[in-house]
Amino acid sequence: MSLTLDSRLLLVPIEIRKDKKHYIVEDKTSGEFFEMPEVCIDAIHFINNGETLGEIEQQLKEKYPLEEVCLIEFAEQLLEMHLLAEIDGVKVEVNKVKKETLGFLWLSPQIGKFFFNKFSLFLYGALIIGNAFLFIAKPSLFPHYKDLFIFDLMVFNIPAWMLLTFILVLIHEFGHILAMRAQNLPTKLEVGHRLFLVVLETDMSSVWKLPSGNRNVLFLAGLCFDTVILSLALVSQLIFANGSGIFMSILHVVVLDTFIRMVYQCCVYMKTDLYYVFENMSGCYNLMENAQQAIRKKLPFLNSKVTEEVVFAGERNTVFVYSIFYFFGVFVTVGTFVFYYIPQLLYAWKKVLPGFSAGPASLPFWDAMLFTLQILIGFGLLFYAWRKKYRQT
Repeated sequence: MSLTLDSRLLLVPIEIRKDKKHYIVEDKTSGEFFEMPEVCIDAIHFINNGETLGEIEQQLKEKYPLEEVCLIEFAEQLLEMHLLAEIDGVKVEVNKVKKETLGFLWLSPQIGKFFFNKFSLFLYGALIIGNAFLFIAKPSLFPHYKDLFIFDLMVFNIPAWMLLTFILVLIHEFGHILAMRAQNLPTKLEVGHRLFLVVLETDMSSVWKLPSGNRNVLFLAGLCFDTVILSLALVSQLIFANGSGIFMSILHVVVLDTFIRMVYQCCVYMKTDLYYVFENMSGCYNLMENAQQAIRKKLPFLNSKVTEEVVFAGERNTVFVYSIFYFFGVFVTVGTFVFYYIPQLLYAWKKVLPGFSAGPASLPFWDAMLFTLQILIGFGLLFYAWRKKYRQT
């Protein structure tokens, strides 16, 4: 099936929305979204009017004399994106994945609006300031790497940490879910991978249905809930300062875990919530990919494979600014390892190592053995996830 300047096209059902800089085109069948500049949108309108590619190209060259207009190339891109239904009356056969049905429709939008409205957003902002004030006024509240260890037996600490982390991450993700439902958008929970952690992720693909100004609340919703959890844990430490050891230890783990997760959001070299806020505010999408290509061009020893950047006019300064934050995020990650993860691992090994010489009849010996097994399983899952990820790429 060949494309010529005499070809007439028929598009699949789409919806076009004006975005911050360009336009968002939604494929109504698959639910996929594509960013396109105005010249492409005009081309689509001409296609829908039944004009040939040659007629459209001539009109667009007159309207956009500074643009490089090639309708054959544009039509081929539409074909690759599975946006063409027919070419010259001949149906285009594609193995197209149908739009996935998202859930949580049982959650009323009114419930979402209870947590995300003008007053609640003001409250979340006040809590952020309050948490910062508490850390400054009471430095003892600042999380320490030893806060991870609730029990004397190391073998119990990892399961306890995993359980608490799962609950806290679930609360974080429900922030996103409720924010989505506040906009009457469907969503779902998925399992993802970040560095050496298995994480839950909320499907937020349908945020592209919203105007740019309404998206940031949805991206920041998880952090809003993290802020509430952190505030409750810090205040509880002050109120129950003389509470039981286990209870206070759990509060310390909650503060530690929540604090690190909030700091981790600054690691915008991964697609964290703050990355999407940066991307949305700048109106430059595919920001990470473009920045990575720009960095590889400057530092070719990082990767020999350099592909062509797809950067719209006027976006290079934004990509440069993001690249600075990209490296800042890398330093944040290194700092987290230096001040938390590595000291935690060394502290744990220091505690369990004497157990290996205690003999099989002793509790410290089995604590050391089982803790070592937990660590080995954790690293095994990490290497498996990395191997699987980089095999796919």
